[in-house]
Amino acid sequence: MTSKKPKLAVVVKGWPRLSETFIAQELVALEGAGHDLDLWSLRFPTDKKRHPLHERLKAKVRYLPEYLHQEPFRVLRGVLKCSVNRRFWTSLRVWLKDLGREKTRNRARRFGQACVLAAELPRDTAALYAHFLHTPASVARYASIIRGVPWSVSAHAKDIWTSPEWEKREKLQANTHGATFLATCTGGGAKHLQGLADRSDRVELIYHGLDLSRFPEPPAERPQSGKVRFLSVGRLVEKKGFDRLLESFALLPADLDWTWEHIGGGGLSDTLEAKAKSLGVSNKITWRGACDQPEVIDAMRRSDIFVLPSRIAVDGDRDGLPNVLMEAASQKLCLLSTPVSAIPEFITDGQHGILSSDDPANLAEALTNLSQNAALRVALADSAYERLTSHFLMQPGIQQLDHRLQAMFQG
Repeated sequence: MTSKKPKLAVVVKGWPRLSETFIAQELVALEGAGHDLDLWSLRFPTDKKRHPLHERLKAKVRYLPEYLHQEPFRVLRGVLKCSVNRRFWTSLRVWLKDLGREKTRNRARRFGQACVLAAELPRDTAALYAHFLHTPASVARYASIIRGVPWSVSAHAKDIWTSPEWEKREKLQANTHGATFLATCTGGGAKHLQGLADRSDRVELIYHGLDLSRFPEPPAERPQSGKVRFLSVGRLVEKKGFDRLLESFALLPADLDWTWEHIGGGGLSDTLEAKAKSLGVSNKITWRGACDQPEVIDAMRRSDIFVLPSRIAVDGDRDGLPNVLMEAASQKLCLLSTPVSAIPEFITDGQHGILSSDDPANLAEALTNLSQNAALRVALADSAYERLTSHFLMQPGIQQLDHRLQAMFQG
């Protein structure tokens, strides 16, 4: 049995979240590697369902004040308790400098949450580790200064590409109370962040990978229904590109018999459903909303083509390497996506799937070609499965992360 390691406080934006299985998978694996975790969430859960994976986490889950005015006495107690510590004033100066460059309520809230976190952390907490480089990392950074313990962070996608450069740079510099190390899950993200760090080795590429023990063996063959069944799993937000996918559906040949199933919540739900009606394709679409992992896997096993037309949003937000592509590959489901961000790090066009531009006409052409060539779909799916099992399993990344965390504990 693996011996327990020093206590690690993990700061996340929200827990649990259906769209962040990669975080749950990592934390469960870290516990399996002997890490003693406490989980601190900045927000309360909004999803009505949970993945079975969430139930496997043994860590105590605590919720910081989501909005400071909702728990004023808790915030005041935190500030007063921390203020007798001389390091509090160092943290305050760091925060005031940040606030001067970003005068927002969110920035103000971060320091209040950090004071509560620093005041309530168990005495034996050895370090902090945040998921996401923006808000959670700020709270962890301010709290780490107050408590005098190291902190580290895992950066992903939106947090990398929409955070201001000054903030990323200072979170990666030793002389500005930066992270001991930063783990990120894409080669492009790693290269960008290494260019902002005082030492390139402060940033390490660690793919999330997939824990195949959570998934059934892929189906030997797919059920035949006479229709081509498209499937997408992802939040209904701009960067996922579902608006252009709907436009591509309207361009498919009239004699192509198809359906599309979408899984995921998101703020563009009403807009996209209205768009589907205006395009005359709503009768072929099933909007499932948020689903748990068993429901997602079941949908993957009865579909023919997985479609994720990711793109770069107007504000710079973009996907990293969506875990859902690896999940679809685990069920030998043919992949159609776009060459955005780190997706080509997993999918080579024409070998492990098809990478199309997100132009509706190009997407429609790719959808049509795959729909009419079952043998190609099988070949691509087999190749993607081989790619997954050869290079994108979870355990190597967990070993890298475990090594980094142990080095942080040892100073």
